[in-house]
Amino acid sequence: MHQQSFQPRSSHHKHSSRPPQRGGYRGPFRGRSSSGGPRRGGGPRRQRLDISAFINKAVVVEETEQHFLPEHSFASFVIDERLKKNIISKGYSSPTPIQDRAIPHILQGKDVVGIANTGTGKTAAFLIPIINKVLKNPREPVLIVVPTRELAIQINQEFIAFTAHLRLFSVCCVGGTNISPQIRDLRHPNHFVIGTPGRLKDLINRQVLKLGTTTTVILDEADRMLDMGFIPDMRFIMAKLPVMRQTLFFSATLSAEVKGIIHDFLREPVHISVTTRATADNIDQDIVRLKAGQEKVEALHDLLIRPDFQKVLIFGRTKHGVEKLAVSLVKRGFKADSIHGNKSQGQRQRSLGLFKEGRIQVLVATDVAARGLDIANVSHVINYDLPATYEDYVHRIGRTGRGTASGSALTFVE
Repeated sequence: MHQQSFQPRSSHHKHSSRPPQRGGYRGPFRGRSSSGGPRRGGGPRRQRLDISAFINKAVVVEETEQHFLPEHSFASFVIDERLKKNIISKGYSSPTPIQDRAIPHILQGKDVVGIANTGTGKTAAFLIPIINKVLKNPREPVLIVVPTRELAIQINQEFIAFTAHLRLFSVCCVGGTNISPQIRDLRHPNHFVIGTPGRLKDLINRQVLKLGTTTTVILDEADRMLDMGFIPDMRFIMAKLPVMRQTLFFSATLSAEVKGIIHDFLREPVHISVTTRATADNIDQDIVRLKAGQEKVEALHDLLIRPDFQKVLIFGRTKHGVEKLAVSLVKRGFKADSIHGNKSQGQRQRSLGLFKEGRIQVLVATDVAARGLDIANVSHVINYDLPATYEDYVHRIGRTGRGTASGSALTFVE
């Protein structure tokens, strides 16, 4: 048995009822690279992070505290009755805050910038009213642009569930897969096209995807697309759309870059923000400080053998490092797999499926898995390598503590 090495830096009880501090906190950034020098070239941006930002004890909500009371119900929304039945069949009872506030504006045809903590139902917030819009006018197709293949596939699955028996059709256009089936599918009538910027641009250049009649566009995790270098592709795609259109931006964070281009893409948008703080109250956050001479993988081993580490998502910085760590954990007897950009789409979906189904304990991933993925019952998120920015940290740890569930996030510090 390996010696237990995890020593929480804070002495507070695991579920301290102390409210988060307010006032003079100015965020964990120092505005420079992780090495302390200015950022150079076009590589991934790295900022020096304040380690204290990774320590935040979960807040216990007292039973007497007033809970969110939505102004609307799904039954009260002016939407197609068949769509309402599908919503109910998915187990939706009442709208989340972002759904409650965004859906009415979207139904009115307004442009919307929606910001909400991860795991709060942003996908349904835009899918439900836009599906209703297409049911009214099937000749106006919809384009949904997202940063990763996994998120595109997940949104497509949500779309299929919401549109059961409604005879609405979609096509998922992502890179890393054979383009021929996507070209074939685009030759048939589709109401929704869901894809990643690079593949969408390729299909437009091949004159297979034509956006002249697409009057609704949704940019999900918009800040991540900009951060990943998709600005030219996004501008190319948006230029192919009609000037008169409805545009929706959704994300868990709103970066300065996104703010800078909102006026280029949207017309008098309604800004909706329902974030309470950068990270959810129900995620217990702490650091793992390595002892002198202690190997990092040994410290990780000591954590993973604990009985409460049942479904663990580990984030690494590089594709090579993630694969190497996953192989090492398998050799140590853990049920583990990896997901990163060097794997084919089929391999990535298989690994993700094994993790979602609970057939493996550990999934080691690059930031490709940090955005938008809805994975139930993740007990822990571990930042094996530090994230490049605090926004990346927010999205990483948002894979645990989904909705009202509790979760834990640990960050390794050397």
